[in-house]
Amino acid sequence: MVAGWFTGDGDDFRLLGTRCSACGSVFFPREDTRCRNPDCGGGELEEVPLSRRGRVWSYTDSRYRPPSPYVTDPELPWEPYALIAVELESERMVVLGQAVPGVTVADLTVGTEVEVVPGVLHEDAETTWTTWHWRPTGVRG
Repeated sequence: MVAGWFTGDGDDFRLLGTRCSACGSVFFPREDTRCRNPDCGGGELEEVPLSRRGRVWSYTDSRYRPPSPYVTDPELPWEPYALIAVELESERMVVLGQAVPGVTVADLTVGTEVEVVPGVLHEDAETTWTTWHWRPTGVRG
């Protein structure tokens, strides 16, 4: 888990971004130093929860084992997963993330409504690495 990138669980799970008080730009991953908008003179950055739902902007599948810092057991066979770029309309941004397990590219189309849910990136006997996943709104699990 990356501290400060998300909070809550279940229906309260949200990605956390920051918003510039001067220009209103929203950033994810969060920005805690300065406004990244090159046209802004800068303002205070405040933490804001991002929209829980968005629409599929693009998608693909990951058929290779990514390099570190991605956590994976090299002794186990690689399991492909779907990656989804989701447009958050009110924030005017696209956020990339994995689809929930069981959802493949065959289940997705551009424009499909999805929601952010808590997920597990990897776990071993000592640690569970948490992340976010995107789930089509008609899918439960």
